[in-house]
Amino acid sequence: MNEPAVSIVIPCYNGGADLPETLASLERQTFKDFEVILVDDGSTDATTLAYLQSLPRHIRQIRQDNKGLPAARNIGMRAARGAYLLPLDCDDCLEPSFLADGLNALQNNPDVGFAFAQMRLTGELQGETKKSFNPFAQLFLNQLPYCLLMRKSAWEKAGGYDETFRLGYEDWEFNIRLIAQGQHGIAIDKPLFVYRVRAGGMLNSVSRSRHAQLWRAIQQKHPGLYRLVSLLKMKRACEAAPLPYPAIFLLGLLAAHRLLPDAWFNALYAWLLGFSAARRAG
Repeated sequence: MNEPAVSIVIPCYNGGADLPETLASLERQTFKDFEVILVDDGSTDATTLAYLQSLPRHIRQIRQDNKGLPAARNIGMRAARGAYLLPLDCDDCLEPSFLADGLNALQNNPDVGFAFAQMRLTGELQGETKKSFNPFAQLFLNQLPYCLLMRKSAWEKAGGYDETFRLGYEDWEFNIRLIAQGQHGIAIDKPLFVYRVRAGGMLNSVSRSRHAQLWRAIQQKHPGLYRLVSLLKMKRACEAAPLPYPAIFLLGLLAAHRLLPDAWFNALYAWLLGFSAARRAG
C-alpha cells in the first residue's frame, strides 16, 4: 500500500452531530492523496458511538479512554503514515482547495515547516480573520490557527502536543515550540479554514476564563523566550513581519499579566477580545 501524502487527524469526543459535515468537507478536497485518522477520545454519547461504527473502513479509527484533546492528537499523529500532518477538530471544516494550496505552499518553500490558511468564522460569530506569522507576536497572543498543515518532521522535532494542557491552549504552546525549534510558517491568503465558534466550546467556556493561568504555564515552560533580552532580540529579528498590535502594547500586556491578579488580567483580556471582534466586524 502506498503511503498517503497527508494524514488528517480528527479527535472526537461526543462530536457526532458535527462530524458528518467535517468529513464531507474532506470528501470535497481537490487534492485526494490523504488519509483520515479519527481518534475517539472516550466518547459516551450513544448517537456519536453509533455514527462512528457506521463509518467506512477507509477512515482509520483509534479508540482510547478520555485523555483530552492534546493526547488524542498525539496518538493520531504517531499513527500517521503521511509526510504531512493536519490536525482538524470534529466540528470544523476545510474549503475544497485547502490541501492543494497548503501543499503547494510547502513544496515551493522547502525551508518552511508549516502552512496555514486564513479563517472564516461560522456559528455564533461570523467574519474572517487576517493572520500572519510573526514569532515575536506569537509569544503574547496566539496568532496561528490550530489547523496547521505541517511537515511530520516539524511535529516530531517540536515533540508533539503537551498532554498536560487539558484545559486548552495546547495549540498555542505547541506553536511556540515550533518557533523555538526554528520552524517558519507561511500564510495562505484565502479563508480556507472554517472555524465553528460556540459559547460552550472549550476555547470560550474553559480556556479564556483561565487565560492568565494558562499563559503563565506557557511562560514557565519557556522561560528563556520570555526574558526581556530574548524578547527584544526576537522583536529585532521579526521587524519585517506585521504585528497585530504595536510591540509596546504587547510588552505592556506581558507586564500587566505579571503584575495584576489573575481575575483582573482575565477581565482585561476579555475586553481586548471584544475590541478585536468589534474591529473585525467593522
